[in-house]
Amino acid sequence: MEHTAAALWLVQAASASPHQGPGDLLRIVLVVMMVGCALTGWFLLRGYKQKDD
Repeated sequence: MEHTAAALWLVQAASASPHQGPGDLLRIVLVVMMVGCALTGWFLLRGYKQKDD
C-alpha cells in the first residue's frame, strides 16, 4: 500500500487526538447546539406572528 500525504496526515491526526482532549469535538457540539436552538426558536416563534389580513 502506497502512503500518500493525506494518509500520513490522517495517521498523525489520529495518533495525536488522545493528547488533545475533547476541545475540538466540544466546540463543534456547542456550535451545532446553538444553531439548532436558534433554528428551533425561530420555527416555534414564527407561528405567533400576527397576520394583518
